[in-house]
Amino acid sequence: MNLAEWLVRSAQLDPDAPALFSGHEQVATYGEFAARAAGFAGALGGKLGIEPGDRIAIFAKNSVEYLIAMYGAWFAGAVIVPVNAKLHPREAAWIVENSGAKLALITENPGSELAGIVPAQCAHIIDLKSEAFRGLCDHAPLAVPVSRASTDMAWLFYTSGTTGRPKGVVMTHGNIHAMAYAYFVDVDQVFETDAAFYAAPMSHGAGLYNVMHVLKGARHVVPASAGFDPAEIFDHGRSTGSLHMFAAPTMIRRLVDHARASGETGEGIRTIVYGGGPMYLADIVEAVEVLGPRFVQIYGQGESPMCITALSREAVCDREHPRWKERLASVGRAQSCVEVAIAAEDGSLLPAGESGEIIVRGRPVMVGYWNNPEATEKTIRDGWLWTGDMGVLDGDGFLTLKDRSKDVIISGGTNIYPREVEEALLTHPAVYEVSVIGIPDAEWGESVCAFVVTAEGKTVDEAALDRHCTDNIARFKRPKSYRFVDSLPKNNYGKVLKTELRKIAEQSGENA
Repeated sequence: MNLAEWLVRSAQLDPDAPALFSGHEQVATYGEFAARAAGFAGALGGKLGIEPGDRIAIFAKNSVEYLIAMYGAWFAGAVIVPVNAKLHPREAAWIVENSGAKLALITENPGSELAGIVPAQCAHIIDLKSEAFRGLCDHAPLAVPVSRASTDMAWLFYTSGTTGRPKGVVMTHGNIHAMAYAYFVDVDQVFETDAAFYAAPMSHGAGLYNVMHVLKGARHVVPASAGFDPAEIFDHGRSTGSLHMFAAPTMIRRLVDHARASGETGEGIRTIVYGGGPMYLADIVEAVEVLGPRFVQIYGQGESPMCITALSREAVCDREHPRWKERLASVGRAQSCVEVAIAAEDGSLLPAGESGEIIVRGRPVMVGYWNNPEATEKTIRDGWLWTGDMGVLDGDGFLTLKDRSKDVIISGGTNIYPREVEEALLTHPAVYEVSVIGIPDAEWGESVCAFVVTAEGKTVDEAALDRHCTDNIARFKRPKSYRFVDSLPKNNYGKVLKTELRKIAEQSGENA
């Protein structure tokens, strides 16, 4: 079934329900949202030559037009290719070429430089904020969404490409259906009085999470900043009310810092779903203390979008269970539509308590990588998606992440998981942020190096951090070296770029 059917049904049920907001201003009801999407769909086929299955790239900042374009593309049976708005235009052009997109939808920032560098197959570049786009939305509408099977592609997501060119993850209508159903079962309910708040990029998980809000006829709010601003979020919580949002752990850290400084309580924010990177135990404990029971954790990947495990609101808030800290440090239990297991390198499944690679199978898992059978064969084996993440399942089914397999430090033949060291260091009151990598070591193969950002107004030396580590973790795991930095390099989703830290260490001769 075509995902655009959910928009049609919500518009049929209550066409006057508020749908799209730009900042505090309502710009469309559900009836108007559906009409504009259907008009754009009519123009795609009638004026621009887009056929079912064709790809449409979106290289743009968050906007209500982004949602209209998304549903218009689906309405016409096309595939959206959301491109990270922080990429260089030449990187975006490569994705346009690789995906075979026939149309690129942009906003001036960042998309204005695409003209002249996209391949000839991309015949049109249209600004979502332009009169041209508004005119396309006023085109004679397509009467009904083009029929799509659950196996038809809906969303072509390009991975970050930290180890080379990004790969296109093929997400089908069925994959996204399964993700949405699991959200209602395992993550949170959605009501028509709720508001999906887009502070994180629509090109990633925050954009995917629109679909369950469309299905339930909830509001969609794109902040005036088109991005993440703590003061703006708290303002919308009070004035808009019943906000739902997706946030990376670094965003929550900034929300908590702002709340402590301003006295904000999170009034009007109903749910913050966090994921996209490790949330350290100390940070989520503080977040609940400051902002209350508003948090739910998910763990997923582009290859199994937002849908591997979940840690419920109740589990995040629990302080009574004898193992509450271990559970809170986990990423929760398998979502209802997937199986999750831990595997050894040879593919054998490991029992509870043993560490290995996390594998998953089920309806949300991608069918493969776009035009890349070799990568698909390497990643999906015997129906299981090999995530590249290391972890351990406990006897109750709670999954604790260790690290990406490529980030595990092997020192003297022993595996050291950077996250475990980071967790220990973050409990020191002078440490604000930290990231741990392995660096070459002539004697041990690799040694542990910690990049540390100190808390405002506080100082700490290496000896104090060393003592703190040996008080909390095994001596062999403690960092052999420390680098104190003003900030950690991150992508636009707040994930620390360890590849950049390795480059910094290499350039400075940081090896033993």
